[in-house]
Amino acid sequence: MPLLQVRGCPEDLYRKVSQVARRQNRTIAQQVVVLLEKGLGLEESNMERRQRLLGAMASRRIADKAKALDPVALIREDRDR
Repeated sequence: MPLLQVRGCPEDLYRKVSQVARRQNRTIAQQVVVLLEKGLGLEESNMERRQRLLGAMASRRIADKAKALDPVALIREDRDR
């Protein structure tokens, strides 16, 4: 994962980001990423994200071998080891 380091950040700006991060139960790094996404117009609502992920999951092809597996039997086999 890329690393971003900002030098010379004004103290009042850092303090504001820190306060917002605390209110949102995020780290300062997480909050900065959120703010950058919003500033660049890259934000995605939770509903949009869920729909995108569900669509991606629905489009995945599951092999016939995997469909034939019995999860109960697999769990039993694992527990009996």
